[in-house]
This record gives sequence, structure tokens and C-alpha cells, in this order.
Amino acid sequence: MTDIKQPDLLHRYLFDKYHVRGELVQISDSFTAMLENHDYPNVVKRILGELLSATCLLTATLKFEGEISVQLQGDGPLNYAVVNGNNKQSMRASAKFDENIKEGTLLDLIGSGFMVITIAPKGGERYQGVAALDKDTLAECIEHYFETSEQLRTRVWLATDVQQEQCKTAGMLLQVLPVEERAKEDFTHLEALTNTIKDEELLHLDPTQVLIRLYHEDNPQLFEPQEVKYACGCSREKTGDAILRLSKDDALSLVEERGNIEIICQFCLKQYLFDSIDVEALFNANADSDNSTVN
Repeated sequence: MTDIKQPDLLHRYLFDKYHVRGELVQISDSFTAMLENHDYPNVVKRILGELLSATCLLTATLKFEGEISVQLQGDGPLNYAVVNGNNKQSMRASAKFDENIKEGTLLDLIGSGFMVITIAPKGGERYQGVAALDKDTLAECIEHYFETSEQLRTRVWLATDVQQEQCKTAGMLLQVLPVEERAKEDFTHLEALTNTIKDEELLHLDPTQVLIRLYHEDNPQLFEPQEVKYACGCSREKTGDAILRLSKDDALSLVEERGNIEIICQFCLKQYLFDSIDVEALFNANADSDNSTVN
């Protein structure tokens, strides 16, 4: 199949005569950039790719303004995988795994584990949902999450290609619109059509071609797409905030013991070093800030 280079975009679509909404995301450059500084084996790249696409789809479906984190945690060879992002589709990813990790289903990789979805709306209350990771695929776990927490029938399709230098991930989502009597019947029809999508089509076809290929008789209406981008968001200032969680004496003791405090961002692997002068400056600035707040 001819590979047409596409920008990293999330597409939303509706149907004229069906009470179902859909989403399609395709990510290449941003996904590759997330992996660039890490020596992840392909099996970990695959799960992170699926998790990235799933998080983008979730962000669009849940309709909020703020930040989202989707974490997979377990006692298997893939101990931890996370994608952090926001409603603007700025995403970053990280994983922890055993050296002897091998290919397998999600259950094989995670073992006994769970998925944590944390949403922090701007100006609103933080929400956290927890679901067991007891299915063979991440797509099935996401579907089960929606059916139990939102009571909305949902199907998810995820695909990744990490064999090439330029990695790719893609996903589709169908969900019934609430309070529509015909929605279940509509959903069954569109689900059957979408089940015919092949991974290579989802990954490599133009989004319009995907929709025509699946729904050429059902007139899907595409909305303006949203760009997906990689943005770590770490900074020296945020890293300094982590040091301020220690007492000043403890921080200076670490510097005396090690020569400096080294903090490496788990997402981009950027290194931040703080010597005794930096630590003194951090705590002095924090004390000045506290005094000005009190006064």
C-alpha cells in the first residue's frame, strides 16, 4: 500500500441519518519524537502507540478543557505506561519495563493491573476513574471503561507500526449518542462496517479515504481536524518545585553527598542539575515568595 505522509491529526465526524459519533486519529511525527531519546523495545513502543491514540480519542470524547493522564500499571514485565496530554492534543509518553520483556497480549505484559484515567479540568474538580486491565487488548479495556462508567456503547480500533524508522499509530472510535432510541441499531450497522478496517489502511490511508472506504453510502460529515503534537512541558522551574518538596537541610545534604542533585525528566530524558548555590537560591526565592504572600 502506498504510504501517503499525513500530518498528525484528530478527526471528528457524524452521520446525517445515524445517532453515532466517530473519531479518527493518525500520528507519526509526534509519536516518533516521543520515542526518540528512549531505547524502548518494539513491544513497549507498540503499547505506547496504542495508549497515545487511545488518549487522543478519549480526550476528544470526554469534551473538557484541561489535562488528562492515562496510566497502565501492573506487576507484569510492563510495569507502567503513561500518556499525559490536554484538550489541545499536546501529548507526552513514558514507560517502565523489565529487561526481559517479550511480545504478548496486554494481559501478558501488564499482568495483574489496572488503568487510571485522571482528568484535571481547568477551574474544576479533578476526576479519577479506575478500571481493571483484564482484557487481551487496550481497545477492549477502553470499551469496557465507557460501558461501565459512561453507560455508552463504544468501540475502539487501534493500530501501530513500529518496524520502520518513522513510527506510526492510529485509532478509530464509534460511540452511540445518548438519549436516542435508534442509536443501538445505528451503532450495530456502523460497527459492522468499521470492523472491516485493516491495520495498514488505518495507519496509511488518507482520513477521507478511510471514511469513504468504510461508509461510502452513509455520508459521514467531517469536522475541522485538530493537530496532535508532542510537547514534554518539563522545565528547570518545574524541576525546582520537586526539590522544594524536600526540606532545605535534606536538599543540601544530597548535594554534599553527591556533588549535585540530578533530576532527569522521565518523558524526554532532559537532565537538570542543581548545586548548592542553586539549592540555596531555590529556597531563598521560595521564602521570599511566602513572605510576600503573607504581607
